[in-house]
Amino acid sequence: MKKLTVALLSGGISSEREVSLNSGKQVFQALDKEKYTVLRYDPKTDLQRLVVDAPKIDAALIILHGPFGEDGTVQGLLDLLEIPYQGSGVLGSAVAMNTLMSKQLYQQVGLPVPSYLALKRSDTVDPAGIAARLGLPVVIKPVQGGSSVGMSIVRSEKELPGAIQKAFDYDTAVLVEAYIDGIEITGGVLGNSDPEALPLIEIIPDKSHEFFDYEAKYTAGVTQEICPARIDAALTEKARTYAVMAHEALGCKGYSRTDLMLKGRDLFVLETNTIPGMTATSLFPQAAAAAGLPFGQLLDRLIELSLEGR
Repeated sequence: MKKLTVALLSGGISSEREVSLNSGKQVFQALDKEKYTVLRYDPKTDLQRLVVDAPKIDAALIILHGPFGEDGTVQGLLDLLEIPYQGSGVLGSAVAMNTLMSKQLYQQVGLPVPSYLALKRSDTVDPAGIAARLGLPVVIKPVQGGSSVGMSIVRSEKELPGAIQKAFDYDTAVLVEAYIDGIEITGGVLGNSDPEALPLIEIIPDKSHEFFDYEAKYTAGVTQEICPARIDAALTEKARTYAVMAHEALGCKGYSRTDLMLKGRDLFVLETNTIPGMTATSLFPQAAAAAGLPFGQLLDRLIELSLEGR
């Protein structure tokens, strides 16, 4: 079998740069060097070299998070360079990165979402009106972002303006949504034309964290992650179905991970990640391992999916 030349992209210029670099390091270590010649690129410094090297690259692994990595921009560059890559294309990446547009598409296919409203910088913040419409507490976050950067849970009207301003530090639009007090579940999806749901993971941040925030995501031991999630068969099937529906509604390809909240018997879709965390202990690789696909084999499969139909 011909040895493939794989471009591994990590780093970038978003607020999640350090997470991306760490993931890239672990992906590099896990790739089978007998199958792949791995060339590493940091979009912050190496785009010119990537363009020059493009003719010799068989496929790319994009291990970037947040703006200028997960939002369709790098995907568009790779399309121009005719380099296949894992995961969603320009449209699916851009749509999934925009939580407002994602929610609108979820609703069009009948997926339940928490009640929400969107704010622009020019809008007047009306704390009493927000509380009357959505109740309290609410979740406030940038419309475009990742790893819960800029996100807050607000429990009183007086906290709303500060939390909204915090979110505006990261984006020009802000999403305010009703807080769902329940069990957080995440569902991975793998495949191109016939995507399959992976085992679900239940996420339990420790008591020092109100939600699965940046620190809870990336600090070892802070969050308990249980796979498979401790929910009954009917809810498991429903959540897995919702994950696939969300993947398809946003036009995703290859793989994705959709976050959901379970309150009683009701499931709510929160958001879909088109480039989920890619360390060996990240949520998506955990779910793949539970399905019989250890980390190195998962990377093989993602590369295979990137080359399908070419």
